[in-house]
Amino acid sequence: MGPARGLKKRRKIEKKPEENASASSEKERSFDWWDELSRKMNGLQSPSKGPDKFKSVFRISRKTFNYICSLVKEDMMAKPGSFTFSNGKPVSFEDQVAVALRRLSSGESLVIVGDLFGLHHSTVSQLTWRFVEAMEERGLHHLRWPSTEEEMMEIKSKFEKIQGLPNCCGVIETTHIMMCLPSSDPASKVWLDHEKNHSMVLQAIVDPEMRFRDIVTGWPGKIDDWLVFQSSNFYELCDKGERLNGKNFMLPEGSEIREYIIGDVGYPLLPYLIIPYEGKELHELRAEFNKRHSATRLVAHRALARLKEMWKIIQGVMWRPDKHKLPRIILVCCLLHNIVIDLEDDVQDEMPLSHDHDSGYRQRVCGSVDIKGVHLRDKLSLYLSGKSPQ
Repeated sequence: MGPARGLKKRRKIEKKPEENASASSEKERSFDWWDELSRKMNGLQSPSKGPDKFKSVFRISRKTFNYICSLVKEDMMAKPGSFTFSNGKPVSFEDQVAVALRRLSSGESLVIVGDLFGLHHSTVSQLTWRFVEAMEERGLHHLRWPSTEEEMMEIKSKFEKIQGLPNCCGVIETTHIMMCLPSSDPASKVWLDHEKNHSMVLQAIVDPEMRFRDIVTGWPGKIDDWLVFQSSNFYELCDKGERLNGKNFMLPEGSEIREYIIGDVGYPLLPYLIIPYEGKELHELRAEFNKRHSATRLVAHRALARLKEMWKIIQGVMWRPDKHKLPRIILVCCLLHNIVIDLEDDVQDEMPLSHDHDSGYRQRVCGSVDIKGVHLRDKLSLYLSGKSPQ
């Protein structure tokens, strides 16, 4: 499954008076919608039309909310069925999106979210799933591998500015989505991982702006990182030479460095996947490489930590999740994560930069080494030390 590019900023065009009037009317209507919904919500004693109250409920700005609505409206409105609040009033389209986003962003139970909005918990479930299905259909362009040389050049340039790694195209990292499964569940042992938790893995390749460019999910948490990677479409494309096959970086002495991604020792050392040197007493040159490599990998740690912090439905321990639906929920949370970045939502600036996304999980070592990967890592290490032969 592959990722997305930031939305291009549209040039501002001077609007005609009637267009301005229409926009003003739409703005007034949307504020009225939020005011009315906030009055229905238990726990909001002093409803506010301001952005701070809205962000506190949905974890995104009004601009981002409106954009998400524009994405899913056609699909959600096309589905049959109508919904009502406990007071008998109909649930508007904006209400439906609001309920789904609250469920995903808060991680609260169906009952708690239902009580908050004045809805039955089964209605919350239906609305959330309608939203997930619509986002799967309409939001995938926000999660894709770069499609142009210019786009990839920008990514490589930004990675190089972090710690000097040239021609780097991404950072790969894995995290665990925790689940609560009773021992009586027939699938209990299947989902029990190495740390004795029930979990599902999410593998992500991240760009320098913490945007997900490729993800894999759905595998039990006990499956090692390198096996998840080797089962992925990304691995298959790289193996065929159809990915990470762009322009090489020319070194001063005339040799070249191909495109690659970086990861930790849980992955194999491959011609296009560079992991750190192993060992405690490393030569100064190798220790310096590891330091730069580790600092660059932080972008993926922070991306996954922010994903779980913003979309808390996948942060804690999910209560008896549907194992077929959970990967789709994880995907939609990744899409929403990218949309916040693509729309330059300032809500992300208000969040702490944590990098602890997989607390309690010890590093597992793959140990597989490809000689071409060894040569590439050594060339990178020499180049970063400034000792490349002239």
